[in-house]
Amino acid sequence: MAAIGLLGVPTNSAGTIDGVARAPAALRDAGLLEALRRDGEVHDYGDVTLPDPSPERDAGTLLIDPRGLATMVARVRDSVASILANEHFPLVIGGDCPLLLGCLAAAGRPGPLGLLFVDGHEDAYRPEQSSTGEAADVELAFALGMVDVSWSSELAGILPLVAPADVRVLGARDAGLLEVEGVPSVADRLPVVDGDRLAADPAGETEAACASLPDPWWFHLDLDVLSTGALPAVDYQQDGGLGWEELGGVTSTVATGTALTVS
Repeated sequence: MAAIGLLGVPTNSAGTIDGVARAPAALRDAGLLEALRRDGEVHDYGDVTLPDPSPERDAGTLLIDPRGLATMVARVRDSVASILANEHFPLVIGGDCPLLLGCLAAAGRPGPLGLLFVDGHEDAYRPEQSSTGEAADVELAFALGMVDVSWSSELAGILPLVAPADVRVLGARDAGLLEVEGVPSVADRLPVVDGDRLAADPAGETEAACASLPDPWWFHLDLDVLSTGALPAVDYQQDGGLGWEELGGVTSTVATGTALTVS
């Protein structure tokens, strides 16, 4: 396996510098870099520098800090592109899920790009459907080209990033909430394995999903796929979810050669 290129993205789509924005620093303080280096070569690319965020929800786009979002995506794209150009294996730690958009933009090339999306939520709201305005509700919808981004030449120039046929969603357990809110599930356009199915056979469901993806593909992991008991430090608690051992069954099954985001 190639040397790892570690990149932090200290972003919080609530438009603040606290909470999940502190995750890259917290992981480094907890010894992530040293642990990775016990198993191989690691190059630390530091953290992406981001502009000061705004917590205000924009009246036009209905997103919190949309300009900051576009800037973050562009800077993540450029940083991950540098990691790939150096032939290092990108490990991108967040932060918040919309950083995935920059990763996919960097990994894109002629031909299909796959996405293994392991997350406790589908994250495919359109901005007008989101009660929060956080881009973390919307990143999969952005990636699939389901959202009007004419307000941003940067985003309009790169979206969509993946086709529905090339995406597999594992672990989402918000179907009941989506139904209550009247938000259509993406399950009508791409394969979704819900949290209960994934918990019943983490390795098997992951293996089946990986086997059906085009090459290359990106592995996105939101730790809210874990149960609230396993990981209380989540912004939005919900029932169900994986334990750490079950999550290990997912990650250990993921094929060598993918790149990884953790948020």
